[in-house]
Parts: sequence; structure tokens; C-alpha cells
Amino acid sequence: MTNDSFQLHSYLRQAALVLTASLLMLLTACGTIGLLPTSQLVQKAIALQLEQTQQQLSQKLDLDFQGFEIQKLAISEQKPLTIENLPAFRVRGKYDLTIKLPKRRLTQLQQPFEVYLQIQQEGKSWRLLLPERVGKNTEPIWHSYLIL
Repeated sequence: MTNDSFQLHSYLRQAALVLTASLLMLLTACGTIGLLPTSQLVQKAIALQLEQTQQQLSQKLDLDFQGFEIQKLAISEQKPLTIENLPAFRVRGKYDLTIKLPKRRLTQLQQPFEVYLQIQQEGKSWRLLLPERVGKNTEPIWHSYLIL
């Protein structure tokens, strides 16, 4: 093998390695982009969770909630896990909450949140999972709610 053909062979081998590494990174990025919960999805999940709490409080305290707004959502952690044999995420962060009452608005800044989100088998829809602890040493019972 001549020196020129050796250099050409070496160059082609390096180019093939760079191309392979680039393709692997691209495939990995494409594979995970669609599976991560978006900020919009997390905001919908928090809103669903707040609506349930709001209904319970309205009934118990006889309050007239007019609604709420979620603003400045900041996600600090998205931890993948498996719940009932399906991929899920525990998402944590903070948001600002404004509660609308008949005669005023109440704003709470930097409210921490933790939601569990699960993508369904077909990959087209997400569900909010709420754990219910029956006992101290038992696994939680998961209640699932479709996020629209």
C-alpha cells in the first residue's frame, strides 16, 4: 500500500467514524424529543390537579372560586421512571399561581410542584398520575387522568 492510498484510507475511516457518531447522536435526539413532557403539558397537568383541589375546597369551605392562572412555569427536574409497566416522568419545578375570587385576586409566587406524567402505549396521549398511599409500607395506588 502506498503512502497516498494509506492516507486516503485513513481519512475515509475517520470520516466514516464521524458520520456514524453524528447519525447516532441525531437518532438519539430524535428518539427522546417526542417522549419528554413539554412545559405546556406540565401546565395542563398542574391545572387539572388544581381543578380537583379547587372543587374539594369550594365544597368544604363554601368558597366561590372564579378560576386561576398558572404563570412563569419553570421545570427543574424531569426524572424518567416506570409506573405500572409504562414509561413515566416525575416532573418538579415552580410556578406562579393567581387565584381569582369574586372581589379580588390572590397571587402566590414560586409555588413548588411535583407531577407524575405517563405517556400511553400508543404514544399519542399523556395522563396525570396521582398517587394514593393506603399505608406506610405499601405501594401507592395510582389514579390516572387524561390530560386534554
